[in-house]
Amino acid sequence: MQEIPVYLFTGFMDSGKTTLIKETLFENDFGGDNRTVIIVCEDGDEEYDEAKLNTINAKVAMIEEQEDFTTETLQKIQETYKPEQIFIEYNGTWDIATLLETKMPDGWVIVQSLATVDATTFEMYLANMRAMIMEQLFKADVVIFNRCDDNTPKGKFRRAVKAQNRPAQIVYERADGTIDESADEELPFDINADVIDITDADYAIWYMDAQDNPKKYDGKKIKFLALVYNPEKMSRKGMFVPGRFAMTCCVEDVQFLGFKCKYPKSEEIGHKSWINITAEVHVEFAKEYRGKGPVLYPVSIEPAEKPEDELVYFS
Repeated sequence: MQEIPVYLFTGFMDSGKTTLIKETLFENDFGGDNRTVIIVCEDGDEEYDEAKLNTINAKVAMIEEQEDFTTETLQKIQETYKPEQIFIEYNGTWDIATLLETKMPDGWVIVQSLATVDATTFEMYLANMRAMIMEQLFKADVVIFNRCDDNTPKGKFRRAVKAQNRPAQIVYERADGTIDESADEELPFDINADVIDITDADYAIWYMDAQDNPKKYDGKKIKFLALVYNPEKMSRKGMFVPGRFAMTCCVEDVQFLGFKCKYPKSEEIGHKSWINITAEVHVEFAKEYRGKGPVLYPVSIEPAEKPEDELVYFS
């Protein structure tokens, strides 16, 4: 059976999904003369010109209600249009689980998922509807922030996405359609200091940067307040994990962020204790990372008091 590529487009209404699909089809000549079906699940301000779509052998199929997004409906679309490629413009207010869990017709293969975000409203949604907007992004292969300008807090946006979706490629597009390739932002700590002092406010930022750019920290000394993960099975191997619990989306979505730490006296470090640790970072292979990553070698470890707020944040 011939495989039919399916491209998913997610994001809130008026985030630019329709515009992106039209640019892909008309400006980038995507798919040539292949029969294309655009499955549209919401009515936004931007509309499709069906006469213009006919010139590139493309059709629109509407699914107006979430309960109608079913295998049976998709199968009818397959039988009616016999598409050779499919774009799904998903409704930004529907549960993403419906999209991900609905069985696709035979031959349909999801090859890419793209999410669009209006950079001018993202901070507001993060503050008031964080779980809802992040649901649209957490499975995307590419997240496109459009309508960016010089004041867009790209670093903050990047951390918010990466906290939920580590593999995602992030693109910043300016209002004129050009891609903004300038640096996200300066780091809030001195990376050239003899000992890089990581505050609670900066821990999540440092963690993400060290994950993405481990070589930047190779050979450097880091100091931070840590909660110890050190069950007996781990401590017997001469290692533990100092880290912090971070709120990635909402109170119900908290995860532990820490790096492997090699320490011959690890059995002396209590599980779930708090410490101030200064350690040298070495980039080396670790099976826990399934490759190379930051491994900590303690220079000093001191007992510490539990902080008033045990969580760290990506904002």
